[in-house]
Amino acid sequence: MIKVIDLAPEYYDTYFNCLEDWSDEMQEAGNHKACWYHKYKEKGLRVKLALNEEGVVAGMIQYLPIEESPVEGNGLYFILCIWVHGYKKGIGDFQHMGIGTELLAAAESDAKDSGAKGMAAWGLRLPIWMKASWFKKHGYLKADSDFIKLLVWKPFSSDASPPRWIHQKKVVTKYPGKVTVTAFINGWCPAQNIVYERAKRACMAFDDKVIFESIDTSDRETFLQWGISDGLFVDGKEISHGPPLPYEKIIQIISRKVKKLPS
Repeated sequence: MIKVIDLAPEYYDTYFNCLEDWSDEMQEAGNHKACWYHKYKEKGLRVKLALNEEGVVAGMIQYLPIEESPVEGNGLYFILCIWVHGYKKGIGDFQHMGIGTELLAAAESDAKDSGAKGMAAWGLRLPIWMKASWFKKHGYLKADSDFIKLLVWKPFSSDASPPRWIHQKKVVTKYPGKVTVTAFINGWCPAQNIVYERAKRACMAFDDKVIFESIDTSDRETFLQWGISDGLFVDGKEISHGPPLPYEKIIQIISRKVKKLPS
């Protein structure tokens, strides 16, 4: 039996660690998600948790007004992520039990009650996390695409308009005679927060040969200027994709650039 509830303070630590508070890697993410949450709950962020019979958090969904999200739209809610714990470590694997479906239904009902014209989400074409095909099975339609990412949506009313991706608007530049590491951070995703913290720590190993530039996209105006929510760039080239890059890999990439600097 699963019970879906709104996020309460006693579950903050579990939520801030995306249900993986057992993970040493998650401890590298810092307090960025906590700061983001307390900022965005004032902007309409909603979080629901799925509890099992023992009261253990087995799944979560977080969504917010699309006007505060990394995509363009009007009158919709946008799902940042939906996650059901799927590891043998920690609390164990709770996937393929219908928990995600219950969370999605609860979020959609909440959005409708809040007057939303529809719900939007992003999904991957690849059969891994946040699968676009899973949303399609639940009635979501393709609204826009960006390489392996799809933007999907489910209208609740006839006057709803589909969302669109916001694409990169500015070019990340570098400083002459230095290796420039530019880290964009929004805060909502611990995986991206881990990359940010690893990159910041890695840059400290190179003294004044490397400039670490931090861009906080939890400020929506800053995000809209760039069109980049999260990302890690070295000398203007994005290097972070998929799972968090290991610290050693980031060091290696920066080191190769430093060796090419003029003496």
